[in-house]
Amino acid sequence: MEAAAFVFGMVVGSFLNVCIHRLPLSQSIVHPRSACPACGHPIRAYDNIPVLSYLILRGRCRDCGARIHWRYPMVELLTGGFAALTVAAFGVGAEAALMFLLIAALLVVTFIDIDHRIIPDVITLPGIPVGFAASFGLTAIDPLQSLIGILAGGGSLYLVAWGYQLLTRREGMGGGDIKLLAMIGAFFGWPGVLFTIFTASLTGTLAGMAAILRRRGDMKLAVPFGPFLAVGAIAYLFYGPETLAWYLNMMRP
Repeated sequence: MEAAAFVFGMVVGSFLNVCIHRLPLSQSIVHPRSACPACGHPIRAYDNIPVLSYLILRGRCRDCGARIHWRYPMVELLTGGFAALTVAAFGVGAEAALMFLLIAALLVVTFIDIDHRIIPDVITLPGIPVGFAASFGLTAIDPLQSLIGILAGGGSLYLVAWGYQLLTRREGMGGGDIKLLAMIGAFFGWPGVLFTIFTASLTGTLAGMAAILRRRGDMKLAVPFGPFLAVGAIAYLFYGPETLAWYLNMMRP
């Protein structure tokens, strides 16, 4: 079953590539057909097979020979891998479908934020009520936990952003991050918010330090926080409750 989920996930990943490219440009994700960004020629169906077509074409457009970015097959492989992991963790059912939908949304958010430094409201704002509605029997948390998660997620980052702007007179965190963490809180409750913030801060700090070292100490570096929030949320989905339980047991006298 995981193998079938992997193939299905790669197909979904091909669609996510369309979303990543078109949503920041306010273009339809349905029409027109996918086309080569360099020459504009519509991509043939047999050239649009996830990963396989990229390998056959050796990463180039069949018509103009322009290079196809390696991110396209990477997104397809990531989506396929997460689909297989979701089925392995949750089985086949409504909860697994919901969690895979959340992961797909987080992948789109990640790559759009990397490219454009924005997190589309069209993903996060509908995601908040979806996560809250799912708490009525579809997920492990109840509606009160989901509501607290929404308030804790959005409120915590809002306070951080407000405090940073008050101290520095500069905007340090966009509203997209606030709405993204509120969406994560809707699905996972306040424990998921805490885990996500901790994981995102840790991975973001390490990535920022690595980037500064690569730029030979240049501290003027803007690193989008959305991808790290996505990493934290996905980590919580698969390992968070067990990790928190282990930590709390370790802290007991």
